[in-house]
Amino acid sequence: MKERPLRTTVVGSYPFPGWLEFASARLPEFGPDDIAEMRDDAVIAAVHDQVAAGLDVITDGEQTRLDFNLSFYGYLAGIDREADPPRRFGPPAHDQRGRHRIAGELAAPRGLGVVEEFQRLKRLAPPGPVLKASVPGPYTLSGRLIPNADYPDRWAVAEALLPLVAAELEALVAAGCGEICVDEPSMSCYAHREDPARFVDIFNRTVAPVAGRCRLGTHLCFGNFKARAVGPRRYAPMFPAFLDLAVDEIHLEMASREFAEIEVVERVAETKDAVVGIVDVKSYYIEPPEEIERRIRMCLRHAPAERLGFAPDCGLSQTARWAARQKLRNMVEGARRAREAC
Repeated sequence: MKERPLRTTVVGSYPFPGWLEFASARLPEFGPDDIAEMRDDAVIAAVHDQVAAGLDVITDGEQTRLDFNLSFYGYLAGIDREADPPRRFGPPAHDQRGRHRIAGELAAPRGLGVVEEFQRLKRLAPPGPVLKASVPGPYTLSGRLIPNADYPDRWAVAEALLPLVAAELEALVAAGCGEICVDEPSMSCYAHREDPARFVDIFNRTVAPVAGRCRLGTHLCFGNFKARAVGPRRYAPMFPAFLDLAVDEIHLEMASREFAEIEVVERVAETKDAVVGIVDVKSYYIEPPEEIERRIRMCLRHAPAERLGFAPDCGLSQTARWAARQKLRNMVEGARRAREAC
């Protein structure tokens, strides 16, 4: 349940501490107990920064993942994981992240690992903030798997992954998770060339087992690997179809786009909550609280306070930790000022 109007949250990911980046490249040198301690310590650091900022809703910062979604392939059976990306030098781009060959029936015999992440977050987080888990949707998860004769295209791969993601969502709810973001950035990146109604259908079938049993959201953005977008940064191709997504809230990337298409907030707020990306994770300009308040007031011209929430544009994993800390603090302070003025 939504706690209050103009609440503040994050999408999911948070910057790794420098020591975690260093250790992650040397995991064979650590024992299993060392790694377990390292995971706890990293989540404690991410939780600390979010709580210190004053967020209403926090995550574990996805500190135990290699990436927003790449680590999930380690849980999948039926694939041959590519050890090295096809390109390792030059300007960073999405082709520096590998793709994996499908070698058998796709399955997740141990789940996708998000339940374990959520249980760790419950154990380490202090009382107060709402706890949120983040799971990639099947279409986004299908993007790094190479179709074959049994799964002839990306849609077929996504259909095979759908029950695996749905099972993870059910297990999360059973574990006590009351708020879940089903991340489908690939849907927003490719809505300009695919049927948006087909995206809505596969999404809604994925979340059907838990719809109404938890607070559901989804994050629509245009890609953020090394702060680089993937598709045309326009929401027009997604709407009105995406208004039929079976969620309680839709997160919209707005700050990096100078609030272009702000009218989308109004359309979303007619039937669900709109979580507006109010700070730009692709920029090292630290938005001061008064600027956040001004932006929130602009959003209030398009939707009532009880229908609005605020977050960074995207996950913070590609942003330096010092900047992420200050952006979150200023976001919360700006929201506090706007809330008091309502």
